[in-house]
Amino acid sequence: MPLPPGPFVRCGFSAALLLLGLMFAGITSTGGSEHPATAALPAAFSDLLPHFLVEPEDEYIVKNKPVTLSCRSTPATQIYFKCNGEWVHQDDHLIERTVDPATALPVMQVTIEITRQQVEKIFGLDEYWCQCVAWSTTGTQKSQKAYIRIAYLRKNFEEEPQGKEVALDQEVLLHCHPPEGVPQAEVEWQRNEDVLDPFSDPNFFITPDNNLVIKKARLLDTGNYTCVAKNIVARRKSNSATVLVYVDGGWSEWSKWSACGADCSMWRSRECSQPSPGTGGKDCQGLDLQSMNCTNEQCPQTVSGAEDVALYVGMVAVALCLTLLLIVVVLVYRRKKEGLDADVADSSILTTGFQPMGIKPSKPENSHLLTIQPDLTTTTTSYQGTLRSRHDTAGKFSMTNGPLLDPLPNGSHTLHNGKLNSDTTEFVSRLSTQTYFKTLPRDVANTSYGTFNFLGGRLTIPNTGISLLIPPEAIPRGKIYEIYLTVQRKEDLRLPLAGCQTLLSPIVSCGPPGVVLSRPVILSMDHCFDACLDNWAVRLKKQNYEGAWEDVLLMGEELVSEPYYCQLETETCRLFTEQLGTFALVGESLHMGAAKRLRLVLFSDAYCSTLEYNIRVYCMDDTQDVFKEVMQMERQLGGRLIDEPHVLLFKDSYHNLRLSIHDMPQAHWRSKLLAGYQEIPFYHIWNGSQRYLHCTFTLERLSLSTCELTCQLCVWQVEGEGQSFALDFNIAKDTRGLDSEFLLMDSNATALAGPSAFQIPYLIRQKICGSLDAPCPNGADWRMLAQRLKLERHMSFFASKASPTSVILDLWEAQHFHSGNINQLATVMADIGKQEAMIFLVSDGEC
Repeated sequence: MPLPPGPFVRCGFSAALLLLGLMFAGITSTGGSEHPATAALPAAFSDLLPHFLVEPEDEYIVKNKPVTLSCRSTPATQIYFKCNGEWVHQDDHLIERTVDPATALPVMQVTIEITRQQVEKIFGLDEYWCQCVAWSTTGTQKSQKAYIRIAYLRKNFEEEPQGKEVALDQEVLLHCHPPEGVPQAEVEWQRNEDVLDPFSDPNFFITPDNNLVIKKARLLDTGNYTCVAKNIVARRKSNSATVLVYVDGGWSEWSKWSACGADCSMWRSRECSQPSPGTGGKDCQGLDLQSMNCTNEQCPQTVSGAEDVALYVGMVAVALCLTLLLIVVVLVYRRKKEGLDADVADSSILTTGFQPMGIKPSKPENSHLLTIQPDLTTTTTSYQGTLRSRHDTAGKFSMTNGPLLDPLPNGSHTLHNGKLNSDTTEFVSRLSTQTYFKTLPRDVANTSYGTFNFLGGRLTIPNTGISLLIPPEAIPRGKIYEIYLTVQRKEDLRLPLAGCQTLLSPIVSCGPPGVVLSRPVILSMDHCFDACLDNWAVRLKKQNYEGAWEDVLLMGEELVSEPYYCQLETETCRLFTEQLGTFALVGESLHMGAAKRLRLVLFSDAYCSTLEYNIRVYCMDDTQDVFKEVMQMERQLGGRLIDEPHVLLFKDSYHNLRLSIHDMPQAHWRSKLLAGYQEIPFYHIWNGSQRYLHCTFTLERLSLSTCELTCQLCVWQVEGEGQSFALDFNIAKDTRGLDSEFLLMDSNATALAGPSAFQIPYLIRQKICGSLDAPCPNGADWRMLAQRLKLERHMSFFASKASPTSVILDLWEAQHFHSGNINQLATVMADIGKQEAMIFLVSDGEC
């Protein structure tokens, strides 16, 4: 091993090391050079290991200013820094020695400086890190690693907000993706240079992706909006986006009829004042003056004369003027309608993605999309067949291009835990003195962490389907690790996808990456493809230390000699790995029959006080982590779940996804959608990187007293199979809130250590392994256990392990933590013919 740069080399005997310490302490006290030195320890403390009072922390180099790292240890005879595996020269250390007055133990503190040039020297090869090493007469201790990174913030935003014109009370979404930076930039929003605070004004909501949502646009929300990104290096502002909130004019009530005049007519009027049009809003349509002939009894009899002739002439002139004005209004209206029809008939825009409408792009009343506004300037489509639930195979329907002539028809649419003979006192002592890895922020929503030893344990992120099983003996005896598990945001990591590749799972990190494992741990995560490897080439990708993504496994072609192995299930992937890190599943379809599972979820406004009513249809990857994010976001937006989630198979056919709503009672409701359907482009869904992809249907009730809504919602892939939703609910009653069973599925602890993390008691597990690991001539060994548990495909993988039975039981634990029945496992053991099946009935004392 490399020797420290101090004035002596550690020898193998404590007495010799103490003698050298006394010698060098004497040299220092007599005016020797200021080098790191040893110090004599009181006899009562000569057998203590050093422990750190201060450890080096992560630092950022800003511009060219060096950073200072410090650590302090007691009792210590010597202390040095090691950076990137190499000892720092002793002349670069600043040593300070004191004595703790309470214990009389020597305390040593060391300080070094790290410059930008030192970090840049290895930039691109690895992260620059330093740690302290402290000696005593008993042994050494290492501090935690401190990572030194060069801080920066690029100038250009990856996505800037765009200006919009929106109607009063309409929802507004402004996008922002800050520039790349280290540390990651924090985002705030400004309106007219004033910082927006969603806590003081709940009409604003900042999404986890840093986008700004204005829930209901008000006149005071008109202004210039700026996205501001900042970190310790700099502060960047995006280009300002102007949001104009306009008001369409409304008519006041008609006035009372006037008295019958000399011309035998009476009048009434109304004004465009409720509200008055403003900020570019449309003026009121229709007449503001009406006349009506009086009856003979009401008409006063007057003598005809010159005054009457003048009056009649004036009346005729007014009538002619009104007639001409009415003709002009009709012509203008027809011309506008013809222009709209022309745009609607043009479906060439359909293939260009989501675009605003051509008449007045910023003011369509059906543009309430949180993320992407689809192009609606297209004709409708027809259907063939009946529409039923996806679980009814006879109810699937095919779609072809054509006009929608008629409304679509209604669719029919006893365990005792064992006790371990472990030294609890020794374990607690280690737990209190061990230095732990501190590499991630403690984000409770997306991260779980815990401290584990050789007994193993389990980490779970609730309601995401993501867990990490640490089997017994996976952590070497005598080691204690703090391990984390987190689900990453796809937008943050920017996993590169080529061609028709698609992301099939969440991006999951577990670590720290450098821990040494004696056997594989099992990482479980959801996937969203049809699990048929004949249709897919699915690769496991891992992010290396430089941040690049590497292919480490091709699903179905695993090699038992590799450090990774996968068990693929219908909706879950179980990854055996001896190396922790960041993982994701990426697929490429082998033919057009390959399909991804989409989860379709419907939300609406929890409370509706206006004539407009919105229904939001989310089309997301069928994984629990995305569903959890959408549920949390809708809770903040005040949304309401109006139907149970449905699953749709989305095929690699290059066809877009279409959504339509119809069969509403025409006497009470009408759709404000100008076209027959909305459409989401194929690649927006297939790529899988956009998490909150959805469409909004804006409906209008003809009376505020209308509360019952019945309709049909259809979602289908062009020329493919689809889903039909029959909706029937009361919009005034919140029949299903967001605190439903869909969000409260997993209430278990996020971290379990030791025996409580497993279904099978530790000693029972050891007896099963001892019974089944040895080969049996009649096959009544671990091979039969794998067959009975339907794991025959992995025989070669199990056989490559020192204890095949132990790996099989690890997989059983990962699969059955929530629903496992240990008596079923006992039945399997009995079928194999092993008397050890009876050990499941032992008492606590025997375990």
